[in-house]
Amino acid sequence: MRTFLTTLFVSSFFIITGAQSYVSPVWVADQGDGTYKNPILYSDYSDPDVCRVGDDYYMTASSFNCIPGLQILQSKDLVNWKLIGAAVPKLTPEDVFSKPQHGNGIWAPSIRYHNNEFYIFYGDPDYGIYMTKAKNAEGPWDSLTLVKPGKGLIDACPLWDEDGRVYCVHGFAGSRASYKSVLAIFEMNKQATKAISDDVIVFDGHENHPTIEGPKFYKKDGIYYIFAPGGGVPTGWQTVLKSENVYGPYEDKIVLAREKTDINGPHQGGWVTTQTGEDWFIHFQDVGPIGRIIHLQPMSWKNGWPIIGVDTDNNGIGEPVLAYKKPNVGKSYPIVTPDESDEFNDLILGLQWQWHGNFSPLWIYNAADKGVMRLYSVPVPDNYKNLWDVPNLLLQKIPAPKFSATTKLTFKPNPENKGERTGLVVMGRDYGVLAIEDTDQGLVLSQCFCKDANKGKTEVVNESIPLKDNTVYLKVSMTDDVMCQFSYSFNGKKFNNIGKSFKAREGQWIGAKTGLFINRHKYNKDAGWIDVDWFRIDK
Repeated sequence: MRTFLTTLFVSSFFIITGAQSYVSPVWVADQGDGTYKNPILYSDYSDPDVCRVGDDYYMTASSFNCIPGLQILQSKDLVNWKLIGAAVPKLTPEDVFSKPQHGNGIWAPSIRYHNNEFYIFYGDPDYGIYMTKAKNAEGPWDSLTLVKPGKGLIDACPLWDEDGRVYCVHGFAGSRASYKSVLAIFEMNKQATKAISDDVIVFDGHENHPTIEGPKFYKKDGIYYIFAPGGGVPTGWQTVLKSENVYGPYEDKIVLAREKTDINGPHQGGWVTTQTGEDWFIHFQDVGPIGRIIHLQPMSWKNGWPIIGVDTDNNGIGEPVLAYKKPNVGKSYPIVTPDESDEFNDLILGLQWQWHGNFSPLWIYNAADKGVMRLYSVPVPDNYKNLWDVPNLLLQKIPAPKFSATTKLTFKPNPENKGERTGLVVMGRDYGVLAIEDTDQGLVLSQCFCKDANKGKTEVVNESIPLKDNTVYLKVSMTDDVMCQFSYSFNGKKFNNIGKSFKAREGQWIGAKTGLFINRHKYNKDAGWIDVDWFRIDK
C-alpha cells in the first residue's frame, strides 16, 4: 500500500524534474564529438544497476543510511544522466534509522522492469532482503516489502523465468552472516513479495573469486548468467557465471580486469542492451575519498561469454576504456548531468540532497516565496561527540576531483539557545567545517577539523574570527589531491582563507560529501535557523 507521505514526497520530486536540464561546470562525460570519457559520473553512485525501458535507461545505486534512499537516475544514451527521484523516503525500522546508521541500510540494489512495473530489490545486512515497486520510475514507489528476513543477506537481484517462476540471487555479509564469498538463490512467489524456498548455495568463490558479491541475474538464449564481482572493492575484477540450470552447476570466467590500465577494481554493475542491439556494462571504480564513481564499458560476446571493455591482448578478458564512442541508441541527445547547484526557489528540496538519517519534516521549510531554504537548529543526540552523530546533515555527493562549493546564508539564532551552530561541512570519517556559532561574545566564525570522527573524536579549532554581520558567504575548494581549503566573504567577491587545509576522507562505504548543518545543545521551546539563499558548485 502506498503511503500518503511517500506519494507526496516522490510526487513533489517529480515537479522538480521538469525544470531546465542542468549541466555541471566541473564534470561532463559527453565530449560533444560522438565520444565520451570515463567516469561518466564522477560521484559516489556505489554498486550501480541499470535497466532499459523503451528509449529510456534507469539506474539506481547503494545509498546505505542516506535519505532519501535509492536515488533514481534516467538517461537517453547511457552517458548523460539526470536525477528524477528516489524510491525510499524513509528507511525501516524508522526508529532505528532516525539515528545515523553509518554503512548500514541499502546495499547493492538491482532495478528491473517486469509486467509494466519497476522493481528494486536490495539487501539490508541487518534485516534481510527488501523490495519496492512502482508504475513509474519517478514514483510513487510502494512501501518496502521484506521479502526474506535474515541477518547477513545482501546484494539481491530477481529473475523472472519464462515458465513463470521467480528467483532471487544474493550474497552474504561476513560481518553478519559469519561467512562470505558464496552466492545463493531462493525462489519467490509470483508477486515477488515473499520467499517460498530456502537458500541454495550455487557458487563458492573462496578459491578463485574471494569476496564474491553484488550478483546480477540474467538469462540469454536459454542460459542463466550471474554477473558478480570478486577480489574486493579496490582491487577486484568482474566475474561471470553461466549454467543451463538455474541452480547450477555454474562455470566461471573473469571478463573484466584492470590488466595494464590505471582503473583499479573495475567491477560490480549492470548489463544493458540498447535499442540497436549493442551491449554495455556500467560499473564502479573505488577512488577512496570521493567514493565509488561510475564507468561505462562496451561489451561483446565470444563463445557464449561476455567480454567487458576491450580485449587488446586477445586473452578473453576485457580491460576498461577511458574514452570510447558513445552507445548507438538511434538518436543524439543533449548533454545533461545530475543536479548539483541549488538556488532554493522550489517548494521541494532538490533531488541531489540527502540527510544522514531518517528526516523530520520539521527540520526544513522550503520558502520558495522568499527564494530561500530555511533549516532549523535541531538538538544534538544525548551521546553527541561530533557531527558523525547528527542525522540532520544536509549533504550531496562530491561531483568531481576538483571543485568548489559556495553558499550564501543568513544565521538567525534563538537568543535562548546560546551555542547554536551552523555552517558548511565536508563530511567523512574525518571532516572539516566552517562554522558560525552564537556565543556570549556574539557570532564567531571558526574553521574546525575532526580526525577520526567515526571513533568519537572531538573537533579541533584551527582559527576563529568575530562576525559583525549574520549574512556571510562560505566556501570550500577541493583540489585534485582531495585537499580542501575553506574561505569566507561578506560581499561574495573577495574571499579570505581561514584555518588549515585538510584532506577529505570517505565515510562508511560512501564517499565524502559536502553540505550544510545547524544544531543546538538545548532542548527548549524554540529553534533558531538559517536562511540559505543558494548553494553553488563551480570550478
